[in-house]
Amino acid sequence: MDSERVFLTAEWRHLALLNYEVDQGLLLKFVPRGTELDCWNGKVFVSLVGFRFLKTRLLGLPIPFHANFDEVNLRFYVRRREGQEVRRGVVFVREIVPRRAIALIARTLYNENYVALPMTHQIDANGPHAPAVSYRWRTERGWNTMILEAEGNSQPLTTGSEQEFITEHYWGYVAQRDGGTVEYQVTHPSWRVWTARRAEFAGEVEELYGRELVSVLRGTPASAFLAEGSPVAVMRGRRL
Repeated sequence: MDSERVFLTAEWRHLALLNYEVDQGLLLKFVPRGTELDCWNGKVFVSLVGFRFLKTRLLGLPIPFHANFDEVNLRFYVRRREGQEVRRGVVFVREIVPRRAIALIARTLYNENYVALPMTHQIDANGPHAPAVSYRWRTERGWNTMILEAEGNSQPLTTGSEQEFITEHYWGYVAQRDGGTVEYQVTHPSWRVWTARRAEFAGEVEELYGRELVSVLRGTPASAFLAEGSPVAVMRGRRL
């Protein structure tokens, strides 16, 4: 990893991932130029992801009062060919954080679709079955909640599995206001995961994610799991 290219370092922990199968037509307007939708066994997914953002450093420097916070994002999966390499990445429909300064930096530097809302979390790392987590955020219409209760022991990712597909996307792509695309790399080791015995989302959809995804996110997730997370590094972006 080229340290001169590192924009941000942090730890991502207790990642709750609720995955919904979706008709690809609902996502086409969000696909940045130069990328295409990525699928697993012919299925296209959006994922609602809640996690803890810890020990955050920007350009190597700690951010006072902004090092530890929650994030919830809605994302989907794309791919792009760079020479002989296929780069598999994510696109964010919306990202929620509790601090206005964080949202402002992300919107200004990357044009990421961040919004700052009141947030809270609850993490039981030693639940009766396995870890249990919840993330909550408040819009004008009230509180939204995602809950995941895991079961069993954490396991390494299985090659070719849906869990590997969801987690092993190491690039981010952001559509720009003028129609261009910014690409950036995210590095982290492969994560261990728990399967979910319970996974739920309840709350406002249209206000944050648009009318097209209401029926998707009000349905039952096609799958859900909890990832333990790790240290991560986000590289500086470049315009394609």
